[in-house]
Amino acid sequence: MAFKSILTISTGPTGIGSHIDAAIELARREDAHLDVLCIGVDVTQIGYYYAGATAILTQEAYNQAKADAEAAEAAIRARLNPEDIRWGVETAVAQIGAISGPVAMLARYSDVVVLPQPYGKSKGEAPEAVLEAALFEGRAPVLVLPEGYDSADFGRRIVLAWNESDEALVAARAALPLLKAANLVDICIIDPPSHGPERSDPGGMLSQYLARHGVNTEVSVLAKTLPHTSEVLNRHVRDTAADMVVMGAYGHSRFREAIFGGTTRNMLEHAEVPVFMAH
Repeated sequence: MAFKSILTISTGPTGIGSHIDAAIELARREDAHLDVLCIGVDVTQIGYYYAGATAILTQEAYNQAKADAEAAEAAIRARLNPEDIRWGVETAVAQIGAISGPVAMLARYSDVVVLPQPYGKSKGEAPEAVLEAALFEGRAPVLVLPEGYDSADFGRRIVLAWNESDEALVAARAALPLLKAANLVDICIIDPPSHGPERSDPGGMLSQYLARHGVNTEVSVLAKTLPHTSEVLNRHVRDTAADMVVMGAYGHSRFREAIFGGTTRNMLEHAEVPVFMAH
């Protein structure tokens, strides 16, 4: 079991971002094929314009999005041409509300989707929409890279966030190629339930499952001493010098996390190392 089909996505006219460089390095490391999707995002909100302007503005926005996708494709091809990996580039134009179509089509047939951190200054709506499309419509695991992270030199010491949820189990299984290659996988459990099925041995069954795959594991049980679970997790990552996090994504609804916050959103906002997540 290994990553043999990797997808990364560009939503800007420049095409090149640090996540592209990291995806190239990861494809080389895994001996995988890299697909790059360049999306021109049409941000037109048709309902906000008076009738006579709608057709003109819609066409102008489409033309601009198409030009952005073509510019990104040219930049990506120039970046990939000298590389010694297998790769392909596709383009698409989509309105922000329909971005899931082209993303999901390729994500469904990828082992992992490499994306930049979706939140932050000047990010806009597109990166978050792409992330959610890959996770929910594409049903693919996503590797989210912190701002400026351009290397595949991660995964030596991994913190695996474990809460007995379906999402966490799906993430652990999807991340097996990375877990097997790690020097150590730290199964991190924060405030385990006192009446759960694993109450007598938190993380024990998962540790046994991973050990049978040749994964070197240890279990850390932590108290929630900070307001957010993500803060405890990030502190543990720093304290143990981990270089990657594996976790389940969106245990609550996306709407609830967007309004009230949640572990997934908080991790994506404040992650200091690459985060591998699945739903």
